[in-house]
Amino acid sequence: MVYGEKKMKLTFKLWILILALIFSFIAIFGLPPSFLNHGVLVTNVEKNSTAFEQGFRQNQIITSIDGVETNNFEDYSKLVSEKFSSGKDVHVVFKTKEKEIDYFSNHAPQISVSKIPSTRLKFGLDLAGGARALVTAQDKQLNSEEIQTLVDVTSNRLNEFGISDVKVSPVRDLSGNNFMLVEIAGATPNDLEEMLSKQGKFEAKIGNETVFEGGKRDVASVSRNAQTAGIEQCDQTNNGEYYCKFRFAVYLSEAAAKRQAEITKNLTIDAENPQYLSKKLDLYLDDNLVDSLYIGVGLKGQATTQISISGSGKGPTQKDAFEDAKQSMHKLQTILITGSLPYKLKIVKLDTISPALGQEFIQVILLAAGAALLAVAIIIFVRYRKIKSSLALLITSISEIIIILGVASFVNWNLDLPSIAGILATMGTGIDQQLIVMDESKQGQYLSLTQRMKRAFSIILGAYFTSVVAMIPLIWAGAGLLKGFAITTIIGITVGVLITRPAFTDMIKKIGD
Repeated sequence: MVYGEKKMKLTFKLWILILALIFSFIAIFGLPPSFLNHGVLVTNVEKNSTAFEQGFRQNQIITSIDGVETNNFEDYSKLVSEKFSSGKDVHVVFKTKEKEIDYFSNHAPQISVSKIPSTRLKFGLDLAGGARALVTAQDKQLNSEEIQTLVDVTSNRLNEFGISDVKVSPVRDLSGNNFMLVEIAGATPNDLEEMLSKQGKFEAKIGNETVFEGGKRDVASVSRNAQTAGIEQCDQTNNGEYYCKFRFAVYLSEAAAKRQAEITKNLTIDAENPQYLSKKLDLYLDDNLVDSLYIGVGLKGQATTQISISGSGKGPTQKDAFEDAKQSMHKLQTILITGSLPYKLKIVKLDTISPALGQEFIQVILLAAGAALLAVAIIIFVRYRKIKSSLALLITSISEIIIILGVASFVNWNLDLPSIAGILATMGTGIDQQLIVMDESKQGQYLSLTQRMKRAFSIILGAYFTSVVAMIPLIWAGAGLLKGFAITTIIGITVGVLITRPAFTDMIKKIGD
């Protein structure tokens, strides 16, 4: 680093700053840098679909289709439309960064794709868009162990639904009340409310006796492959509405099969339908009857582990009815796999964020931060009449932001609006502390420059511990909704005290020599 004819020797503290910046750039952009990648990113693959069975997985990067490069989403859409426009079975080779996928089908892969992010930074709902809900039990206050159980079951259920970019975490407010925070990118409040407002309690009963419930205790597995699960038929009613019927296989545990045998051995044969027993297998979801299935006489007293579950969907068109049946089947399969939620839930707060608002905010905040730094540098130059001091302040402030973002990327921290506010607060605190360093360096000469820097640093350390103590309660304030601000601020001021502020004092020392 050269100022005029005087060469600045890099000290140990300056080397620490340089190494921290290098690792931060690697954490943010990856190695090789993510912005050099071309193709499209696979964001979601429908489980048990043809695409999943033939090798597509989330986070793969598709670089070409049948040898033709896919540089962006438009290329991908065009090529896929061309390949599968005939409706006939075709063989298409999808090349990813890891392997080639030989895809045989008459329809496009059931996957979602997006452009490759230029950085590895993750943005929260405030910036990426989506829905967020603060949830608790309807009839009781949950302790920390109970809320963790609720978080685990809810996470499992949302994962089974095939939802990506979901975050479920326990939070607590300052009064000690426990909540579950659910954030889903790209979802609407109605979608989120539908997924969370119902307990999802599944029961199969014969008369008043429960044969089995959803969950691992009674259900060994649920079929989702095309041979034993799917939409069977669609019919139109007299009023013009369409109904589509679905059916899938369920494999019961030995205990549930024995329970069914004990209940059915006492049933008689239906006089009107002699091929069936006198009672049906009634299916209840959240205490509402959703279907009743006939029980064949061959199952009387038999401990069978495989049964067939059916249901239906409806809609004004056959396509709508088909989709409704498909969604209903998927929901029922998921509840049978995961079991019911341990509590009836109450949504305390429900928010939605537009991704357009987040993008606009990022652009505005970058312009504002750049303008603020430039204004501060000009003021410093006017006050101290040293362009080197202004440059040192700019370099240090920008380095601090880069290191904060590097740490956030490394630990997969979602940057949301409170986190951005924390970065801005860190910038302001950092500039204040750098001004203290510069003012101390200009004080009377009765102390050496090194002694003055030590005195400035003692002031900075006092302010640091005061700020950390002030931030800690905000981690839980507002049921954790200010957690991003608190943690980002703590990270920022810690980076300042350990890395950037020592480096800045060395810069000022060199400038003052």
